[in-house]
Amino acid sequence: MNRRDFHRMLGAAAMVPAGLAATNPARAQGAWSLTANLAECCSCEIPCPCNFGLPTKNRCDGNRLVEITDGHLGDDDLAGLRFLVTFEMGQWTRIYVDDRLDSRQQETLDKLLPVAFAGFVRLSKSIERVPLTVSRGETTISIMTPASAVEMTPLAGLDGSRISIDGLPSNTFHDYIQYESVKHIHNSPDRQWSHSGTNGFTSRMIASG
Repeated sequence: MNRRDFHRMLGAAAMVPAGLAATNPARAQGAWSLTANLAECCSCEIPCPCNFGLPTKNRCDGNRLVEITDGHLGDDDLAGLRFLVTFEMGQWTRIYVDDRLDSRQQETLDKLLPVAFAGFVRLSKSIERVPLTVSRGETTISIMTPASAVEMTPLAGLDGSRISIDGLPSNTFHDYIQYESVKHIHNSPDRQWSHSGTNGFTSRMIASG
């Protein structure tokens, strides 16, 4: 399965660009919109063909961090919600929720996941609260859960600047910056892997429904 199909599985509503979905000043019950920062490593070579809507020759295993910076679900505020999705593309996911979310945030996330991230939930073998640590340095991003450890660094262009890619076929790829994995480890009952030198990226997701 290529990533374009994988993103379709997230749910049709999540693929509607913000601003195109019907809006109501009163925020009709169930209406939602969000902006999120993403950081992901996978097992594909650089650049990951899945991100271009093309099939990969290899199995695509990955960890995707989702940090919602702004948004609402009805009258519920989505800012500050954070979770990690570990996946084998098109086969299974495990969703690891930051255990620092308070009870209100957890309740809101429980309502949001099957609406805005339906494909992840449909393939999920588990949704659990775990310690989730994210560190950002000048040249590295590190992500840690009990089952996964990710460290990645941006690739440099000809002039030393970061490599950005525009026009990718998904609403999750705004402001896409190319990264390379330094360490990409996962250990769960479904799969164990350890990669380095594979694809990574950061981007913004903008969606509504």
